[in-house]
Amino acid sequence: MLLTAPTAPVAAPRARFRAWRRDRPFVGGVLAALAGLEMFFSGQLDLGNIHVQMGISGFQATLIPAMLVLMGALAIATPGQRLFYGILTLVIAVYSLVGVNLGGFFVGMLLAAAGGVAIVTWRPRAAGEARAADARAEGSAPPARESAAATAVAAAVTTAPGGHAPAQWIDTSHVRTAPRRAAPPRPATGARPRTHGKARP
Repeated sequence: MLLTAPTAPVAAPRARFRAWRRDRPFVGGVLAALAGLEMFFSGQLDLGNIHVQMGISGFQATLIPAMLVLMGALAIATPGQRLFYGILTLVIAVYSLVGVNLGGFFVGMLLAAAGGVAIVTWRPRAAGEARAADARAEGSAPPARESAAATAVAAAVTTAPGGHAPAQWIDTSHVRTAPRRAAPPRPATGARPRTHGKARP
């Protein structure tokens, strides 16, 4: 008998991580942090006897990359303040052109600019999509049509006085109507209709 290892415990953390990642500007924060790391290492280059380091005693070459990493981490940790962190990331990216080796030889500046734009333009998901994603992560997601129909009917019942929902409040787009039955055959044109009374003389 073949025994297979269960895959649910492995798939569940991945699904939860995907749901957590979609609720915050994850890509923009990662790009901003990568830009900070690139700028930091670009300011610590040694070309033979030449040590490449710009700024006031190398202070800006350490402060600006650290700020970019901090902005990326804060944007991921607190997505409600993403607009402030995204704008600050864009300002730091522009200033890095004169503060840190031409913005880390333009590579770090481009990464920081892309991360700032991604943070600013990110929008949270709707409540219904978030609940559906959480249900899929737990492995018990109801069908979309059934959940929408149940929500519409429950809202109508709770809103109507006396607990009876008016017909116009209920979403009946999902209800299937039974096929119509065929009409009974009509009698021939020349046939006499049947009479239940006595026949007249």
